[in-house]
Amino acid sequence: MLSKKNFTKCILLLFLYIFCFLGGRFAACLFPLSSSESDSAASTASNTSTSILAETENWGLSFQEEGQTPVANATMEDLEKHHAYYAEDTNNKVIYLTFDCGYENGNTEAILDALKKHNAPATFFVVGNFLESEPDLIRRMVKEGHTVGNHTYHHPDMTQISSEEEFQKELTSVEELYQKVTGESMPKYYRPPQGKYSEDNLEMADKLGYRTFFWSLAYVDWYDDAQPTKEEAFEKLLGRIHPGAIVLLHNTSRTNAEILDELLGKWEDMGYTFLPLSNLYAS
Repeated sequence: MLSKKNFTKCILLLFLYIFCFLGGRFAACLFPLSSSESDSAASTASNTSTSILAETENWGLSFQEEGQTPVANATMEDLEKHHAYYAEDTNNKVIYLTFDCGYENGNTEAILDALKKHNAPATFFVVGNFLESEPDLIRRMVKEGHTVGNHTYHHPDMTQISSEEEFQKELTSVEELYQKVTGESMPKYYRPPQGKYSEDNLEMADKLGYRTFFWSLAYVDWYDDAQPTKEEAFEKLLGRIHPGAIVLLHNTSRTNAEILDELLGKWEDMGYTFLPLSNLYAS
C-alpha cells in the first residue's frame, strides 16, 4: 500500500503530465507549423537518397516539383561511378530524346519525320527483333544523324543473369546485327530492359565499355489497345519536362507518332533545345 507521502507524489506527477500535454496542444494551436516548413520537411524525407542495390531494382522516379529534376531511386553520383545516367545536372534547357524500340508498329516513320523537321537528334534503343525486321529504318536512323543503342537481343530481365558471359551475349548479339545492317560498329549505349537493374549489372555493362541510360521523364505509352489521349500525353510530357531531361518514349505508340511534331514545337516554345546523349557525359 502506498504511503500518504508517496500517494501525494504520484498525484503531483499526474497533474504535471496532464499540464505538459495540454500545454503542448495549446501551443500547437497558437503557433502551427507553416505550410512551407511542412512541405520542406516532407521534401527532405522523400529526397533521402539510397545507394544502388546489389539485388534487383526497378527504376523509379518521384516528381517533387514541376519543372525540376525528379528524385530517382539512385543518385546521379552513384550512377556515374558506373558510367550510368538518368538526367543531366544543369539549369540549361536541354532535352535528350530517347525511344525504346521493341517492334515496328507503323509509327516509326512519322517519328523520324518529326525529328527531322525539328532537327532533333535522338537515340533509339533497339532489340534484336527490330534489327532483323526493320533494317531500312535502322539505316535511316543512322543516315539522319540519330544514335542506335542496345536494348539487348531478347529483352530479358537482365538482373536474373548472373553470368558475365550470358550478359555479354545479350549485347554482342545486337552488336553483330547492327554491324551487318549498317557496316559500322554499334555505339556503346545500353538501356536495361524493363528498367530493371542492379549494381552488378551496371558493373558488367561498364566492363564491356557501355554507358547505361535510364530516364527522368516517361509516361504509359506502350499499351497498343489503351493509348493515351493527346491531352493526357501533353499533361505529363509538358508538365514534367525539366532542364537536362532524358525523355523515354516508345516507338510503338500511335499517340507519340501523332503528337511528336506538335510536342517538339511546344518544348521549343518553352525555350528547350535537343541534344544527343554524347553531350550529356561530355559536359
